[in-house]
This record gives sequence, structure tokens and C-alpha cells, in this order.
Amino acid sequence: MNGHVGDGHTRPSHVPVALDRVLDLLAPAVEAAGEAAVVVDTTLGLGGHTAAMLQRFPDLRVVGIDRDPDALRLAAERLADVAGRVTLVHAVYDRIADALDEAGVERVDGVLFDLGVSSMQLDVGERGFAYAQDAPLDMRMDPTTGITAAEVLNTYAAGDLARVLRTYGEEKFARRIADAVVAERDEHPFDTSPRLVDLVRRSIPAAARRTGGNPAKRTFQALRIEVNDELGAYERALPAALSALRPGGRVVVLAYHSLEDRITKRTFARITTTQVPRDLPFVPAGHAAEFRSLTRGAELASPAEIDENPRAQSVRLRAVERIAA
Repeated sequence: MNGHVGDGHTRPSHVPVALDRVLDLLAPAVEAAGEAAVVVDTTLGLGGHTAAMLQRFPDLRVVGIDRDPDALRLAAERLADVAGRVTLVHAVYDRIADALDEAGVERVDGVLFDLGVSSMQLDVGERGFAYAQDAPLDMRMDPTTGITAAEVLNTYAAGDLARVLRTYGEEKFARRIADAVVAERDEHPFDTSPRLVDLVRRSIPAAARRTGGNPAKRTFQALRIEVNDELGAYERALPAALSALRPGGRVVVLAYHSLEDRITKRTFARITTTQVPRDLPFVPAGHAAEFRSLTRGAELASPAEIDENPRAQSVRLRAVERIAA
């Protein structure tokens, strides 16, 4: 989630999450590569992390990927003064290999994932991501392609809709919500957020509504993940990023909910673990771990950062380094 803070209308601004920590983690790899240094920002957003990287590392080149054409346009404006050091690619981040081919790059020194919906998308009401705003139920990160949240609500069978809400929203009352959607949509299809928010509220027991904030939050998260295939794309993108690293290169991940962080944790645990018996006095050739962890578990935002940027509250940061040969 690129930490953008907007004016509530159409022109968001950008407060990157964990900025100093991200720069410090990337620094050894970028500085070691010198003039050849390349970092991929897989979730460019409005370019806040990229702008800071280019400022701190004067020899760095960045390949910036985003599926949202509006984000790419605004990032290009922001980065106009350093345009010669940035290659912008309109793509989902699981196409890292294609993006590097387009940029003429074979291997990179760093990859940054800042996962989830960008705050630019949350702040621009007409995109339909925010349950607190009256907006069309769109939720596509790339509004030029794919199925909308309204289409999911109006066409999925009750069982499929319940699965989406339960799996991606971790919603305990998924079946009740799904059944209520199906019961109402034939008479009046869902098209805007307030009606869905009202239905979720009516479908959840009163006792459950009194805790955990807006009860529609989980439903909106689940629909957004389904519409954009976020977890599937990330499960494909993370191995591609790891494969693109030079020895000494680093991947940094900012995740904002347990499903994303679980994928990161599982993948990083596998690649940083040596698959030999613990009592073996040596590691046979070809069996050593190719990566080492740079964080002890998941790092959280500091209270000071959360005060400055409330959207950092749920971040979980993990990072690994490809071990130099």
C-alpha cells in the first residue's frame, strides 16, 4: 500500500510507508553496484519510494511498474526531472521479467513490493475502493480491463461469493452476506458502495458490529483482492523477483494483511533454509541456502510513523538478500 494521503477528491499526495528503512535495506546492494545499479519498484503508485531512492542513490536506475495508468501518469509528472533514470512500465507486477526485457535489463540489485491497494486509489472516490465513500463498485486497479466488483456481486453464485469473502476477507459471516446479496440482486443489481455497506451491516449480528471498525471493511478487501487477483499475482511475482536478483541483491516487501504476509513468510522461510540434516557436519555442494534473511521476523512501523501516517499501522516488512557466490 503506497502510503498516499489525498485531499479526498482527485489529487492525492504521497507519504511512503517505512521509507527510511526501505532505503537502508537497499543501500548495500545499490552502493555495491555503483553506476550499474538497478532497482525495480513493482508497485510504483505515485512514485514516493522511487523518488526517494533516486535522490539518495545518484547512480541508481529504477524500473517502475504499475497496473494503474493514472498512477503511471502522475508518477511520470512527479519524476519528470529524473526521467532519464526511470523506465515506467504499465503491467501487473507478475510480469517483472517482461518489464526488465522492455527496460533492457538482465539482473537487478533490488526489488521493492509495497503491496495492497494504493492510497491514491482509496483517496479518489470514483474508483470505488473505499467503503466510506459513495462511489461505483469498480475496484479495478487497472480500470481499462477486467471484471468489476459490481460484476462479482451480481454474477457469482452464493457459494463462490461466500468463498471469496471468507478466504480473502477472513469474514466469519461470509455465507450470510453472500446469501443476502443473492437475495437482493435479482430485484436490484448492486452498483454503488453505500447499498453494499448497508447490506453487510444488516447481515452481521449486532454484537459483532460493535467491534473492529466498519463491518464492511472485510467485504471490500475481499472483493478488491478477487477483482485484481492480488494474491495470485503476488504468488507469481515474488519468485520472479527473486530470480531477477544479482548476487548481493535484495528484495524488500511491505505487506498490509495476513494473507500477503503469509505468502512472503512462507517463501522467505523456504529460500533461506538449508535442506540438510542439522547434525551433518558440512553442507554438501549445491545444498546451501541461496538467500539470507535481513529481518528478524516481520518488522512493524514505529509509533512515531503511525502517528504521522496512520496507514503504516498494519505494515509487515520482510527482506532477504541473495547470497553472493
